[in-house]
Formats: sequence, C-alpha cells, structure tokens
Amino acid sequence: MAETILKIENLTKVFGGSLLAVDNLSFTQSRGTVKSVIGPNGAGKTTLVNLIMGHFHKREWKGRIYFDGQEISELKKFERASLGITETYQLVKLFKNMSVMENVMVGMHSRTKANIIENIIRGRKTVRQERFIFNEAMKYLKMMNLEERAGDEVESLPYGTQKLVEIARAIASNPKLLIMDEPACGLNSFEAKELKELIMKIRNSGITILIIEHNMDLVMNLSDEILVMNLGKKLAEGSPAEIQRNKEVIRAYLGEEIGFA
Repeated sequence: MAETILKIENLTKVFGGSLLAVDNLSFTQSRGTVKSVIGPNGAGKTTLVNLIMGHFHKREWKGRIYFDGQEISELKKFERASLGITETYQLVKLFKNMSVMENVMVGMHSRTKANIIENIIRGRKTVRQERFIFNEAMKYLKMMNLEERAGDEVESLPYGTQKLVEIARAIASNPKLLIMDEPACGLNSFEAKELKELIMKIRNSGITILIIEHNMDLVMNLSDEILVMNLGKKLAEGSPAEIQRNKEVIRAYLGEEIGFA
C-alpha cells in the first residue's frame, strides 16, 4: 500500500462570514505521485493551495492538515517550507533583474549553513558552500534544459522559459512536495508538452507533485489521480479514466458532454 504524504481532513475556509471557499474537504495523496486538482473558476482550488502552504492563520479556518506523518495545521509558512513543501505560482514571481543562475541559487537559501560572520570573512566554509550552491543550481538548470541560459537576465527571457526558471528555483530547495498553481497558464502547445515531460522528470526524481490546472490534456496525461472541486466541495476523485467517465464532472466542469483530449 502506498505511503500517504499529504492528508487533508475536513478543511473549511469561509470568506466574509458567508462565502464557503472550501467546504469540509478531505483527501489524501500518496508519496511519489502526481495529483491534479481541477474545477470551474471559483471552485476553491487556489484557496486550497493557500491553506496547505500556510498563507492563512489557523484561527481563520477549520480542519486539519497532515504532512509526512506530522500535523502542520498550526505551523507558519516558513516552518512548512522547512519540512519540504514548496510552490510555484500561476503568475511568475522571479527576481527579474537577476540572472537565471542567481534566481535558482536563491531557491537554495534554506539549505545553506554559513552564518553572517562567516559570510563576511569569507572563510573556507563559506567558499565551500558557495561552490556547493552553484553546482547544485546548475544541476537543476540542466534538469530543466536551461544550462545554456544560466547567465541570462530573467527579464530578457520568454514567458514560458521564465516558468521553467521558477520551477527550477522551487525544486532547488529539495522539496518533498511541490505544489504547482496552473503551471501551463500562458504557455503555447509546444511549451505545455515540454512542461509535461519536465514534470514527469521531477516526479521520477522522487518529488510528490500536487497540481492546480485547467489544461485538460496536461491533467489527463500526467496525473495518477485527480480531485475535482466545485463550490468548495469535493465533486469527484479518482484516476483520469474514472474522471473522464464521470457525468457530474462533465456537467459541472465543462457544461456539456465532450471528450477529454
């Protein structure tokens, strides 16, 4: 039986005293899998991500979140990150005036050991650490096929390439769980196909992936399991084949019975 890495239990988040963004939602995700969360706009997908990442104080929501066998409901965002949870965003958030390499190196800040004094005097420990960070960052750039772009300023890159830089920065923190909020947003069909291959490469490296996505071709060809949300609730959950056959999902998400690509 697959080991559970993420467990969501009766998650409820209300906005403005009456708007149920997430309504008593429960699900689990197995280690080493790709799980996609889909649903119409306003289904509560982004709120779910924000709850898992720790963007809301515990007094603002109900339920429990467990990660890697530990309850993290009360933990702050940086504490969750230190346990191995990281995210990429729907809209790219990079340091535009820095190089590709520098952006990815920033993603490794949680793995650095030298203190401020050691950095000032630039002792052997600092030099070794800088070499380690550079080599590790290059490893992730190669994984994303970005090594030739290492010295380029991020601002000069096409949007699709910037998305890949953000993913490289996220996995540079060596996460156990990578949450991706609409990674295919703004990509053309060629870039989306390349993204699918890269996500599989990340998954095969041992990282568990939770994806919020509207691109059904990507979802159906990438996911081990799919969770469908509607109006904050779980509408359905299962394999891509099961979701494709689910009449309620087709009705709620697409509004008509058409096939998934």
